Amino acid sequence: MPLPPRWARRVLLAPTVVLLAVVVVTTLPVWALLAAALSPLVPGRLRPLRLLWIGCVYLAWDAAALIALFVLWVGSGFGARVRSPAFQRAHYVLAGWFLRALFWQARWTLRLRIDVTGADPDTALPGRPELVLCRHAGPGDSFILIHALVNWFKREPRIVLKDSLQWDPAIDVLLNRLPSRFIAPSPDHDRVEVAIRQIGNLAAGLDDDDAFVIFPEGGNFTPKRRLRAIARLRSLGLERMALRAERMRHVLAPQPGGLLAALDAAPEAGVVFVAHTGLDRMLTVGDVWRELPMDKRIVMRFWSVPPEEVPRTRQERIDWLFDWWARIDEWIAANRDGVVMSDGDPAA
Repeated sequence: MPLPPRWARRVLLAPTVVLLAVVVVTTLPVWALLAAALSPLVPGRLRPLRLLWIGCVYLAWDAAALIALFVLWVGSGFGARVRSPAFQRAHYVLAGWFLRALFWQARWTLRLRIDVTGADPDTALPGRPELVLCRHAGPGDSFILIHALVNWFKREPRIVLKDSLQWDPAIDVLLNRLPSRFIAPSPDHDRVEVAIRQIGNLAAGLDDDDAFVIFPEGGNFTPKRRLRAIARLRSLGLERMALRAERMRHVLAPQPGGLLAALDAAPEAGVVFVAHTGLDRMLTVGDVWRELPMDKRIVMRFWSVPPEEVPRTRQERIDWLFDWWARIDEWIAANRDGVVMSDGDPAA
């Protein structure tokens, strides 16, 4: 479904979400009684009630964020100063508050635990901007990573993400006010080149507390997407890269264009690779339903590379990216379901 224009999303979609949240919250007792009546009929402990609560919390969270963002817009002179340093910082603080609240609810409702292993990026790369490259698998991994960067490492992320995420009004409004780029996937060469230039522009001028975030796979991992990515490499005549991608079982072949543009735009930045496990089998709403209550440990592994260790030539950087993605693939294979096995960490 094509994304509506921005004016329609602001005038129609955002108010609809706020109104829907009010209706759902005020009628929550009715929905709770229905969910409680259904609970004995389905396997799992209070699964309909848990799913109802998750949906209501996220809807109310989205609506509250939109109201707070509207207040900031008014306070900035109806948008006149919304990109000034003070209001940019206010938006990052607001994002931190809402992400903290969201993950407090996730821990309570879903019994999720998030643990971080490996080198703390701020310890390994103190006082330097960062290019953060993360694998993409399952819903929520983007939220987890940004939560960690904002609330744990006190970074201000600049994010490259799919344009379809603008269907979520709070994400749409917030990230269109902050340094971010929504990219529409396209097989057209000219559009791909435009997107790569936009990524390079976004990575230019990073401060020492900035983190440029990109997901080189270009989408969530699924077995079908993995096969399509391999086939695409072969169609482009990149047989060596296709063979390397075939050996990686838990990640998609990385697309190097965005990283190459970011490295050229921010040569002073360190590079942080991020892998995670724990949500690997939750790729659809049906998967989430089957997993409730989740009771999972999500493990995030950080590897930090100082800028002086980043290869210099284009082909060396592409090979280096594939080398790291192979390491991430091996780490995931050794640490599935959030069980960390240090012997299986190829980069330890």
